[in-house]
Amino acid sequence: MALKATEQAMIWKTLNDTRGKIEPAEYKNYIFGIMFYKFLSEKAQAWLNSIPGNQEWSDIWAQNPQRASQFMQSKIGYTIQPGEMFSDWESDINTGNFNISNISDSLAHFKQRISPDAKIEFEGIFDDMDLTSSRLGNNDQMRTATMIDMISLMSQIELKDDADVLGDLYEYLIGMFAANSGAKAGEFYTPHQVSDIMAQILTYGREDMKNYSLYDPAMGSGSLLLTTASYMKNDHIRGAIKYYGQELITTTFNLARMNLMMHGVEYNDINLRNADTLNADWPDGIVDGSDNPRMFDAVMANPPYSLKWNNKDREDDPRFRDGVAPASKADYAFLLHSLYHLKQDGRMAIVLPHGVLFRGAAEGKIRKNLLTNRNITAVIGLPEKIFTNTGIPTIIMVLEKNRENDDVLFIDASKGFEKQKNSNKLRPEDIEKIVSTFKNYKEAVATATTMGDVDKYAHVASMDEIKENDFNLNIPRYVDTFEEEAPVDAEQLFKDMQELNAEEEKLENDLKTMMADLTGTDEESQKYLEFLKGVLK
Repeated sequence: MALKATEQAMIWKTLNDTRGKIEPAEYKNYIFGIMFYKFLSEKAQAWLNSIPGNQEWSDIWAQNPQRASQFMQSKIGYTIQPGEMFSDWESDINTGNFNISNISDSLAHFKQRISPDAKIEFEGIFDDMDLTSSRLGNNDQMRTATMIDMISLMSQIELKDDADVLGDLYEYLIGMFAANSGAKAGEFYTPHQVSDIMAQILTYGREDMKNYSLYDPAMGSGSLLLTTASYMKNDHIRGAIKYYGQELITTTFNLARMNLMMHGVEYNDINLRNADTLNADWPDGIVDGSDNPRMFDAVMANPPYSLKWNNKDREDDPRFRDGVAPASKADYAFLLHSLYHLKQDGRMAIVLPHGVLFRGAAEGKIRKNLLTNRNITAVIGLPEKIFTNTGIPTIIMVLEKNRENDDVLFIDASKGFEKQKNSNKLRPEDIEKIVSTFKNYKEAVATATTMGDVDKYAHVASMDEIKENDFNLNIPRYVDTFEEEAPVDAEQLFKDMQELNAEEEKLENDLKTMMADLTGTDEESQKYLEFLKGVLK
């Protein structure tokens, strides 16, 4: 049974109570590392329990350590030695025999015993856990105590009844760390509500595909990949879905690898890379002088907005044949890279700032080419303040390669949200309205019918209409959300003013009567009258 929201909140509170002076952005590296090691230990133990004969792992290891290690590697991709499981850490804590060196030794041995076939998936995955950091404590004893607190907290989470418990908690904590770690947190987190919209749009009509490939060129913690896969009927079937992703920041890259595996994705279905997406093409790209890109059924991205990039000598890069984005804004560079890796019958969704809809110069030319090539399917305007790293409103742009029609669906969903303390949140009904509007549009296209406008919400613009607007895609040009103010009832307003004047005159007369009953000079009475008038006003 999955953890309840109250249980998740209690774990978050406990984390904050025990983290001491470690900042949330750094603390997450330790707690996620411990959580992932627990997951790997549980998985290794489950495999050991399935081996006939009920032999203890220590006995199997004693017979031939190298052979035992290779046997475990061949099944799960890594080896955890006897005495170094998460449960062994717990036992050592209970008997007073635990030291921080237990962790460092276990992680060192883990690194040495990764399967050659799983190097990319596991190599360096615990490197962000600096066990010598003074933030954990000024000496080994204090650092040991800090790590014991983390291990003890993870010990409270029972995995045996529900394999998704740890993965769901991981996703919850990623969101909480993002919300409490400042603007930089947005580099690794896309709010689940936005991921959900993109996932449903990407998979609509394709849920039954038996072999499905996903690619996120700016994957962050991998939540977009996981959410998209969750809408496929073959999710959790080994080999049915292949996950590809690229991330520049190493710490975030590690988060993504952990996230996918803790959600049940097998290591041999994962192909992630820690590198600069725009600097050199991947997957595959130019091989031996010829262009050989890997194509995907679905591509999704929430790249950093208006990032500066090196756009020199990009004209011969096949990814940017429709134009080179300006050096000051890489938005279209990410879009073109993503579109380039999309299959002819695939679908793509990308989150971008509104500026891509109307900015001119090089971006205007790229936008015109995309529209002329019939690549842009839909533009969806989202509310402001729904991301942790920016308050600006954003859009989801949906693109396809092989479209017969050239119209574009515009949705203005900017006013559908629930206001929270410092942010806005999309409600289930807001998400459903966006997705159902997109589905209605696709159904209309499939049946060669026309989708009618949704008043003050959605409009399907023809190419002629877009040309009249000089290929400007600013949403207000196509969706009129103006609300007229209610007409003023002049007669009622005049009547209300008369009543207020009469009430004021009566109040002043009552005050004069009261003043006549007071003792004192006329001057004092007049001052008190003025004082009372001021209070009542």
